Amino acid sequence: MRTPVYELHIRPMFRATDRDHMSVAMNLWTYEDVVAHADEILDRLTAESMPPASLGGPWPQEWIDLFRRWKHSGLKRLELGTAQFTVTRSESAVTITATGTYPAAGFAGWLQLESETDTARTYVLYFEPPDAPAAGTAEDFELTERHKPADNRAVFIHDSKGITQP
Repeated sequence: MRTPVYELHIRPMFRATDRDHMSVAMNLWTYEDVVAHADEILDRLTAESMPPASLGGPWPQEWIDLFRRWKHSGLKRLELGTAQFTVTRSESAVTITATGTYPAAGFAGWLQLESETDTARTYVLYFEPPDAPAAGTAEDFELTERHKPADNRAVFIHDSKGITQP
């Protein structure tokens, strides 16, 4: 069974109403706050006091089990990656390419649309570390993301160096 990851499995379960309800005590949309309060969150979830019925009611049992499994399996999260980026515009597509080498053996990575406005798209480069250190050497990667050729918005990349425009 896959180890749950904060950005992929835990963060999406917290709704805006959950965040608003708990904002006095913690920010449910930040990894650091959720980790710091993981025991309290789990206690509230299992006592069915979070979220309250007036704000959507308690989580389904499978969500609580997933949160518990995430907590007990090491509070895994994604890392921001590092790469060389190119953006190529052609008649058939706008292609964003990231090339580089993973930090260690066993890592996986991808580009993901993080946000978009009328004038720009921002992609984030995520690396997922293996659950346990893997033997071998780090692999090279080439990751691509494409969108419609008529899309003339600026492209930005969010990686371990910050947000830049390639």
